[in-house]
Amino acid sequence: MAAGSAIQIPTRLPLLLTHESVLLPGSTMRTSVDSPRNMQLVRSRLLKGTSLRSTIIGVIPNTSDPTSDCDDLPNLHRIGTAALAVQVVGSNWPKPHYTLLVTGLCRFQVLQLLKEKPYPVAEVQQLDRLEQFTNGHKSEEELGELSEQFYKYAVQLVEMLDMSVPAVAKLRRLLDNLPREALPDILTSIIRTTNQEKLQILDAVRLEERFKMTIPLLVRQIEGLKLLQKTRKSKQDDDKRVVTIRPNRRIGHGSITEDEEEEEDHDDVVMLEKKIRTSSMSEQALKVCLKEIKRLKKMPQSMPEYALTRNYLELMVELPWNKSTKDRLEIRAARIVLDNDHYAMEKLKKRVLEYLAVRQLKNNLKGPILCFVGPPGVGKTSVGRSIAKTLGREFHRIALGGVCDQSDIRGHRRTYVGSMPGRIINGLKTVGVNNPVFLLDEVDKLAKSLQGDPAAALLEVLDPEQNHSFTDHYLNVAFDLSQVLFIATANTTATIPPALLDRMEVIQVPGYTQEEKIQIAHRHLIPKQLEQHGLTPQQIQIPQVTTLGIITRYTREAGVRALDRKLGAICRAVAVKVAEGQHKEAKPDRAEMGEEEDCKEHVTEDSKPESISDTADLALPPEMPILIDFHALKDILGPPMYDMEVSERLNQPGVAIGLAWTPLGGEIMFVEASRMDGEGQLTLTGQLGDVMKESAHLAISWLRSNAKRYQLTNASGSFDLLDNTDIHLHFPAGAVTKDGPSAGVTIVTCLASLFSGRLVCSDVAMTGEITLRGLVLPVGGIKDKVLAAHRAGLKRIIIPQRNEKDLEEIAEHVRQDLTFVLAGCLDEVLNAAFDGGFAVKARLEHLNSKL
Repeated sequence: MAAGSAIQIPTRLPLLLTHESVLLPGSTMRTSVDSPRNMQLVRSRLLKGTSLRSTIIGVIPNTSDPTSDCDDLPNLHRIGTAALAVQVVGSNWPKPHYTLLVTGLCRFQVLQLLKEKPYPVAEVQQLDRLEQFTNGHKSEEELGELSEQFYKYAVQLVEMLDMSVPAVAKLRRLLDNLPREALPDILTSIIRTTNQEKLQILDAVRLEERFKMTIPLLVRQIEGLKLLQKTRKSKQDDDKRVVTIRPNRRIGHGSITEDEEEEEDHDDVVMLEKKIRTSSMSEQALKVCLKEIKRLKKMPQSMPEYALTRNYLELMVELPWNKSTKDRLEIRAARIVLDNDHYAMEKLKKRVLEYLAVRQLKNNLKGPILCFVGPPGVGKTSVGRSIAKTLGREFHRIALGGVCDQSDIRGHRRTYVGSMPGRIINGLKTVGVNNPVFLLDEVDKLAKSLQGDPAAALLEVLDPEQNHSFTDHYLNVAFDLSQVLFIATANTTATIPPALLDRMEVIQVPGYTQEEKIQIAHRHLIPKQLEQHGLTPQQIQIPQVTTLGIITRYTREAGVRALDRKLGAICRAVAVKVAEGQHKEAKPDRAEMGEEEDCKEHVTEDSKPESISDTADLALPPEMPILIDFHALKDILGPPMYDMEVSERLNQPGVAIGLAWTPLGGEIMFVEASRMDGEGQLTLTGQLGDVMKESAHLAISWLRSNAKRYQLTNASGSFDLLDNTDIHLHFPAGAVTKDGPSAGVTIVTCLASLFSGRLVCSDVAMTGEITLRGLVLPVGGIKDKVLAAHRAGLKRIIIPQRNEKDLEEIAEHVRQDLTFVLAGCLDEVLNAAFDGGFAVKARLEHLNSKL
């Protein structure tokens, strides 16, 4: 071929310095780059280059790149390989480095080093042609003889390998298709050779030298394979001889033969197949299992897939495809169990009894999907356990808080290493029946990540129209979940996706009233704490008045968790007293025994009376039972944590009490306002959300437009409330984020008090959204807000008129303690919030008829 048509590499090449490996033309090598100059070469040349020319680099073997830019380059190896960078992968662990995949093109000789920094660049001369490797200068007979000899050894070496392996078959085809001149470099990079031997092949520029140097390497590899095959064959013969001799030998009584051992190896698989055929799984699942068991019989036990397949089949056998428990459908007995386990919660109990009643009339009723929504500590999780106990079903709890991988619900596909079924299928395997009660706890705290959205995976689980054929990725067959009673719990519905919320029947579980907490404490919490601390009712007595003091002064919550902890602290303090009393009562006996042995009785009599009397005082703990009163509370629990501060904070104008709803229950919220000379600015503080800020602007706009009507003036007596006046609105507990429209009426009342100079009634709380025209719109969470006002000792509550229907959910004794004012407009709110009402100036403008 003419020299003009040859493919030429660039005459100036950037150099990649390698020390541990040698790249030969026609072969591919993966190398790690972490030295300064090599890293700079990758960044500047390979990553930023846009042409094919920029991906061609020179690989210099047997030359290490200095660890610092300041060090001089060592002497470069004379011969290198021009390479094409196929892939670049970067990583920062354990230190920043790149991994290059390069393919050798041809040899080159370094003529002159042009520059060393930031990476070495050299002028090179190409030594190999890329189209053909011989130009006919060498006699065809001599090279033909060498190439034929080399080809014969290469074919012999490849045929000694397993031709069923795709890589070996491909190599055999390459021997016939590639030019003979390219084979020495390629085979040298494949067979077992040292770096020094590869370096010698690289330095052999003449083709004749390469053939002569590579043939001994092939012969050495062939001899090694022959020796290895001979060793394996002799070992197999020995194994066969042992197998044929051993059946005729008897080790002793009770011993088994080799044939019997082989039978035992297959017994487990046969038993597994028998379990599969006798199980009550669906037809589709049975078909899949029988197919897998056939594969398992043909599979060697040493294969990794053997254990995976066997685990899959064992799981399929253990699943309760058609096994269920019989429901207890006696409504009276169920009502007794629910009342004994939980006080109040009438809505929940009613829904469970309705389900039992329908199950009596229809046997194949699908399990309902319930969602209990309420603040922490009200018993949402424990009531799920009670429902399972009432129905006589198995109970399984699945904690979903913080779950961010959809595979936790659907499982992993069996193609992954370490795959396992999802929590739903694992739960069914644990309980062993197909109709348990599943509690999906904290469903509102699911997270979304790169591994998928578990809330979306729950859509199939919690849809009665779809869960009869739920498909776990691990099982890959449908499983019927329609008989499972799913109960989800959440603190709020705001973070639950709408599609998931639509599939569940939401039942609100509000906080408890003080009276309900007292009953819960004396029926459930105190007996539980006494049992946990080893006390009896004869040793401690907690009156209801003391319990009420704990509820009002030491806890302020919708549930009873903090109350339970306070009762536990009281029981621990009493346990210390009881234990000390028993210890002190045992001491006098030991003292009397010591007096008999001691000759100094008069010394003992003189020195003991005070300590004995002291011991007697401590040993009587102090009298059984120990009565817990307010003094004991202060000694055990410390000073009260919460004070009735309502009347103290309403002793000046510009303060009003609002009601807020939080996921933790209802709360009372103070709103404070002040004015000062300024430029008419409105300042809002207290970590307010956008909706609450807009409510504040609505309130000030409505008051400015009605200032004359209500005789509201600023400090200078002007009806323009913002004329030379700044207003500051603050919502205490500034570290807590607040938002929502229900503070509108509270802000209006607070500002009206500020500009009129009148005090808001100290026993009034209010909630409601306002409009620019002075209307009061309904809000949510009325029951939780009313209970918060009741806990705080307030007597009157102003609510929107359209929320009157929500008062039916409030207990009768709470409604009797409170006075509700239903307001449809802000006029009614202001009249109810101030003593004697809020005076409105009569309008004097009248239009006279001209007819």
